[in-house]
Amino acid sequence: MSVQIESKEFLMGLLSRNAAQKSLDWLETQVEKIASGVAASKFFLAFSQASRFFKKESLKLDEADESRANAIVPGFEPAFWNELQAARTVLMLSFPGEKAKWLEVINQLFETGDMYEQQALYAALPLMPYPDDLLPRAIDGCRTNMTLIFDAIALNNPFPAKYFPEANWNQLVLKSIFMQRPLYRIQKLDERRNQALADIASDFAHERWAAGRPVMPELWRLVVPFINERFFADLKKVLKSEDQMEVEAGLLALYQCKSEEVKQLLQSRSEEVMAIEYGEITWEKLGSDFQEKRA
Repeated sequence: MSVQIESKEFLMGLLSRNAAQKSLDWLETQVEKIASGVAASKFFLAFSQASRFFKKESLKLDEADESRANAIVPGFEPAFWNELQAARTVLMLSFPGEKAKWLEVINQLFETGDMYEQQALYAALPLMPYPDDLLPRAIDGCRTNMTLIFDAIALNNPFPAKYFPEANWNQLVLKSIFMQRPLYRIQKLDERRNQALADIASDFAHERWAAGRPVMPELWRLVVPFINERFFADLKKVLKSEDQMEVEAGLLALYQCKSEEVKQLLQSRSEEVMAIEYGEITWEKLGSDFQEKRA
């Protein structure tokens, strides 16, 4: 069974437990029409009209659902989707046609869709066929300043980590920092850390400091594997911050570096080191707390 067919059946199953029967009846009718080869205009109309039948309420999943989603596509996290996104993805996965026609229609949707339609499309990238052909579209989408759309690409989405070249990956992470989005929700962030990104992160921090502005705590996660004299000096400066979250981020970054110089520095911070060891200070908690503070 193809990823597209399995994803479509899985999402229909989720919607059957989340959406109203009237909405499901409408969706099943549209899926039959689309799959039978209706004109693209009819598909576009159904894609748009889905908002009349499905709400922007989060899908409810249990552990078995989450496990199956990850089995279909590693990193697929529909727990962060809403009913309308799921319904639109089902419609998209139902559209038939050979490669050139399918890409033409989907690219037209990307270009003409409203904010919520683009949200559904970008979040569904890992379920779509022809990922290499869709890569330029995904990269271009990261230029948006609309948080809803940017989050659909950058957060809880396995597509960037799997397909973005290093330069584009670094741009996505830097844009996340500019927009102060939760870095802990970027999949495989640690695996794709690189020296260039660490340098960019440090440069950004210095620019913020020069302007008298704070630095988001999660930024220091990016320098961990590459700590040198420059980054070590940065982190020692962070430890002197009046913001406790920044201090904890600096300590966590240093703790994950195993040099002797760092170990000596941490000897005087035994209570906070113990908090790290007991899991009371983590990147995920720091990121979540920072977002709550901003809200």
